[in-house]
Amino acid sequence: MKITALAGGVGGAKLAHGLAQILPPEDLTIIVNTGDDFEHLGLSICPDLDTVCYTLAGLANPETGWGRVNETWNTITNVEKLGGPNWFRLGDQDIATHLERTRRLKGGEPLSQITRDFCKAWGISHTILPMTDSPVRTIVDSDEGELAFQEYFVHRQCGPKVKGFRFDGVDVAEPAFGVREAVESAEAIVICPSNPWVSVDPILRVIPLPKKKIVAVSPIIGGKTVKGPAAKMYAELGIEPSALAVAEHYRDLLSGFVLDNVDAHLSDKIRTRTLVTDTLMNSLTDRARLAMDVLNFIGSL
Repeated sequence: MKITALAGGVGGAKLAHGLAQILPPEDLTIIVNTGDDFEHLGLSICPDLDTVCYTLAGLANPETGWGRVNETWNTITNVEKLGGPNWFRLGDQDIATHLERTRRLKGGEPLSQITRDFCKAWGISHTILPMTDSPVRTIVDSDEGELAFQEYFVHRQCGPKVKGFRFDGVDVAEPAFGVREAVESAEAIVICPSNPWVSVDPILRVIPLPKKKIVAVSPIIGGKTVKGPAAKMYAELGIEPSALAVAEHYRDLLSGFVLDNVDAHLSDKIRTRTLVTDTLMNSLTDRARLAMDVLNFIGSL
């Protein structure tokens, strides 16, 4: 079964990794949100893209889900001593990624080609693509004014109340090389359990999805998110955070929806076919199990 997955953040990376444990490289492409990309300390940083790549490479920090395992912090510690900003913690191994990416981007190379080369260096055989090679920047409209996403998410720790979102550059952004082909050739598209507002919506704004099997996995379990501010965002936008709210967010797209066992009572309210299963991914085995559940569900549609 040929699958294209849309992903961002830790939850999306985990399911993408689960799918990669089951599907051969030629049958899986992962398209990653780049709306949270930004420039910091003169470096081009792609948090979602790096989280997905590090996870599939087995390099991700298992405690946080982001950053590198066995990381050291000498550079950022000395930046702080010199009076530089330290709110976005960059580990020494991680900085190497950003340095080389920045060098190549400044040389005119597209992000998609750089990502392919990084994946090869890290031993990733599946295809991981940024949603676009053009800059798209997520802006959070909050009760404290407009904030760049990383300012809101990391520096302000999601404190300001959300009023809406804007994606600067999205109207002129084209899908990255290989993205259209991956979407069109897929037998099904999986929307991973990523934040619908700031991880998936930017992808959908750049890449209109064709009419085919599309299945989403809820990132909200029992009204809460395992990681990230999605539930907080729903509540602040006047929508009760729930798996049902996520299904409604995507309802014009979906052929099926996957929600956790604790939300089974919501299944009858969802206006598409549903799969109720254990969606928590606390281990590598959990990732593969959920991925298999999703693939079997797609096969039944």
